[in-house]
Amino acid sequence: MKEFTVGKNDAGQRLDRFVGKAAPLLPDSLLQKAIRRKDVKINGKPAKGDARLSQGDTVRVYVPDEFFQIPREDNAWRKIAVPRLDVIYEDDNILLADKKPGVLCHSAGEWTWNTLIANIQAYLRAKGEWDPAAENSFAPALCNRIDRNTGGIVIAAKNAETLRVMDEKIKLRELEKTYLCAVVGRPHPPEGRLEGYLFKDAKKNQVYVYDQPRPGARTAVTEYKTIASEGRLSLVQCRLVTGRTHQIRAQFRHAGCPLLGDGKYGSERDNRSYGEKGQALCSWKLKFCFATPAGHLEYLNGREFRAPVPEFVEKYFKTAKPD
Repeated sequence: MKEFTVGKNDAGQRLDRFVGKAAPLLPDSLLQKAIRRKDVKINGKPAKGDARLSQGDTVRVYVPDEFFQIPREDNAWRKIAVPRLDVIYEDDNILLADKKPGVLCHSAGEWTWNTLIANIQAYLRAKGEWDPAAENSFAPALCNRIDRNTGGIVIAAKNAETLRVMDEKIKLRELEKTYLCAVVGRPHPPEGRLEGYLFKDAKKNQVYVYDQPRPGARTAVTEYKTIASEGRLSLVQCRLVTGRTHQIRAQFRHAGCPLLGDGKYGSERDNRSYGEKGQALCSWKLKFCFATPAGHLEYLNGREFRAPVPEFVEKYFKTAKPD
């Protein structure tokens, strides 16, 4: 139980909004339930959520202390009463999630609670597969990330050994990632490789592509194949040989075929004409291609998983069939 005295600046505020700020990790559904169960009182008496507070009122909230903690990324899962998660594959060691465009993998800068990793942790906590009180340091973690407005497969490790192995396999490039994207224009040739050198400006969170080596720039290679072209757009399948920040987005812009909807590397005029505000890009296929021992994950070797075909394919390429 926590007790608060309403000050001048909180006077006139609704009770439910006041408690929501006092207990920042309390899910909205549990807050309303606590009010209905009369576990929230003003001056010792139960009150409705829309009750207005007066200066000097005493508010008592009878919920576990954990909900009053300072919000951090590692406790954001507590805010989630009903996890929103689309699971593509799951076993005792890994979980493959279909991240929707617009969802952050992790909080970026300021604290954000409704991230992919928070939903995964809340999901595993609800299933009884993760008990944070019994862990000294480990929490389920993402093995890879994709941009906020990119959809598709993200890998999560359920235990520390899996996280260690997957980190190593990603570093050794023993996972094959295939993306689908819609670009403005027609790549020439229709099938080939984009090779260049990417320099990342960390302050701007933007990368630049160069045809020749330069200090700080890293090699970037993307194999691609045009699947269909309709009107001014082309549906392209890409396989990452390297995995650099914004690699596909920046390389296709450099090649003269920017991704549809890409606000950072795309064409504002084309994005506006199609009404797209997020890049048409999906991490579509993932194949485990272990060339070195994978220990307890050896059973994954050779297996391939797919996310659902993204909406932009059905929207702009009615007869296209990605393989």
